Amino acid sequence: MPATDALATYRDWLTGERRAAALTVEAYTHDIGVFLDFVTQHIGAEPDLTALQGLRAGDLRGWLASLATGTPDRPGLGNATRATHLSAVRGFFRFLHRRYGLSNPQMSLMKRPRARPPLPRALSPAQARAVAKDIGELSDGAAAIRDIALFSLLYGAGLRIGEGLSLDVGHVPPAGSDGTLRVTGKGAKQRLVPLLPAVNAALAAWLAVHPDRRAAAPLFVGARGGRLDPGIAQRTMRAFRRLNGLPDHATPHALRHSFATHLLAAGADLRSIQELLGHASLSTTQRYTAVDEVRLAEVWRRAHPRG
Repeated sequence: MPATDALATYRDWLTGERRAAALTVEAYTHDIGVFLDFVTQHIGAEPDLTALQGLRAGDLRGWLASLATGTPDRPGLGNATRATHLSAVRGFFRFLHRRYGLSNPQMSLMKRPRARPPLPRALSPAQARAVAKDIGELSDGAAAIRDIALFSLLYGAGLRIGEGLSLDVGHVPPAGSDGTLRVTGKGAKQRLVPLLPAVNAALAAWLAVHPDRRAAAPLFVGARGGRLDPGIAQRTMRAFRRLNGLPDHATPHALRHSFATHLLAAGADLRSIQELLGHASLSTTQRYTAVDEVRLAEVWRRAHPRG
């Protein structure tokens, strides 16, 4: 049986028995069609089921490589898209095995292309400072002072929102100390983070009006006196973002990315940034070098006479 006929049968099965959505059927058919086009060019003839069964690991790797390099009519695909193509073709081969007894173990042994994690998206230094300095304008009274203290801490110390909101009053270093904050991160791993004078001042201003100054009390509290909910902080950031024209990626976590990116741009070494962020692996911190390289390339393109 020609492979194209088998594909038509598979399409009917997806539509009739699986009741897959029309867009899903269209996407699977397209991806499998691209695969069959490659096999046709690779073996010099339209493949049948016997040809598909005889494909070797090198043939399949060649197909994935062709997706990455592309053609004059089709740009190369990234790892995430190639992984989607592989999933579609694997589903087709599973169908062929059930319906026609075709067996090609090489397909199931193919490693899925690993998608690269997205680069951290930081704010500019001016944007991050504006958040820390002006976000209190959205609230009144003690809530405004609280928000300035919280977002100053997120940017000034690179904390995750959960780390900041889990702090208690007793965690804030007392006046006259070295100003170092002990933070409990993922996996209950603790790290020491030095606090900038501006962050210390914002925290001191908040503690001065805090409704409960016992050491065990939550540092950041909501309207009812309990620990501040992360959703409230995120909603505050969204409102500030809309009113001040900040980009869509301006979130509380973007302040952590901004902390690391701005330190790197100022000359801080990766190992120090890793310790400040509490990353278990240096490879996680190395993502920020790619961000800085992108920024430098953009500056070069804008500034160079031949850019």
